[in-house]
Amino acid sequence: MFQKLISYLEEIKERNHSSGAALVIIKDNKIVLEHYSGYHSNTANSRPVDESSQFNVASARKSYLGLVIAYALYEGKINSLDDLAAQYFESFDQELLGKTTIRHLVTHSHGLHEAEDGTIIREFEPGEGWAYKGINILMMTELINKLYGKRFPELLEERVFRPLGFKETFWQTEPNEKLVQVIDNPNEPASYTVGLTNDGMESNLHTSAREFALWGNLHLNNGQQIVPKEVIQLATQVQNRHYKNKELPQNGLFWYVQDTPALKSELGERVPKGSYQILGITGPTLLVIPEYNLVVAKMFNKRYNYGGSNYLHYLREFSNIVADTFFR
Repeated sequence: MFQKLISYLEEIKERNHSSGAALVIIKDNKIVLEHYSGYHSNTANSRPVDESSQFNVASARKSYLGLVIAYALYEGKINSLDDLAAQYFESFDQELLGKTTIRHLVTHSHGLHEAEDGTIIREFEPGEGWAYKGINILMMTELINKLYGKRFPELLEERVFRPLGFKETFWQTEPNEKLVQVIDNPNEPASYTVGLTNDGMESNLHTSAREFALWGNLHLNNGQQIVPKEVIQLATQVQNRHYKNKELPQNGLFWYVQDTPALKSELGERVPKGSYQILGITGPTLLVIPEYNLVVAKMFNKRYNYGGSNYLHYLREFSNIVADTFFR
C-alpha cells in the first residue's frame, strides 16, 4: 500500500542529494508506517537514520510558533487578528507598517521585506499579495516572547511537549549524535544547524520524524484535550482575506490550508479541502488530512527542495500521492 510513497521519497532523496530520509504515517491515531533510510551525513562512517534521529525542520518550525500565536489570541493577549500591527510594534516604523495587521503577518500577506543591508522595505500593500519572507516570523516571535514574558519554546514545553511526552523536540544549541546534519552542497561535508539560543528566533528546531508526526496528530485531534480545540482551529483554518489572484496559497497561522486548489499552493489539487501542511527548506513536510484521519511526516536533510524553479510540482505531487493512497 505504501510502496509508491516510499519509492517517491527515495527517488527525491537521491535526486536532491539528501543523505537521509524518514517517513512516518499515522492513520486513525495509529502509526501504520515508519520508514528510515540513509545516514546522518554525507561523510564516511555517519550514523544511520533511525527512529531517534532528529532532523532540523527549518521553516516547519513556524507551525509551532503558530500554535502559540493562536494561544495568544485565545487568551486575549492579542485582541484580534485584525488589530493593527502598529499597536504591538511601537518601535517599528509606523508609517511603513501602515495598515498592516496581525492577520497579514501570520498569513504571509504583509508585503514587508528585509533588504540585504538590514533595512525594512515594503514590496506591496498589506493584503494585496503573498510573499514568503522572514521578517514577519522574527516580528511575531519577538511579540509572543514579550507578551508571555518568556521564550515561546518554554511555553510549548510546559503546555504541550511535556503533556504529550515529547523527548525529541528541541531548539538545539549544541551538536549531539542524534542530530542529523544538513547538506548545503553535496560536494562538501554536511554540518550541524544549531543556534546560539533556544528562544525560537533561529532556525534550530530539531525533532524526530515520529514526534513530528505526533505534532500533526495533536492538531488533527483538536488538541487531544491538552490544547483547547479553539486554539487548534485558529491555527489550521484559512485566516487570510480573499486575494484578487485566486492562484495564491491560503494560510492559517503559517500552515498552508487547502481551500480551493491553487497553482501556487504547495498542496496538490487532489488533496481534500480542509487539509493543511507545513514544510521547511531542509526537506521536512508535515501533511494533515482530516477527511482521511491521516498525518504524514517526511524528512530529508538537504537544503533547498528538489526541482529548482519547478519545486512546487514535486511538493504538490507528494501530497497528491498521499491523497491517492488513502482515497476512499
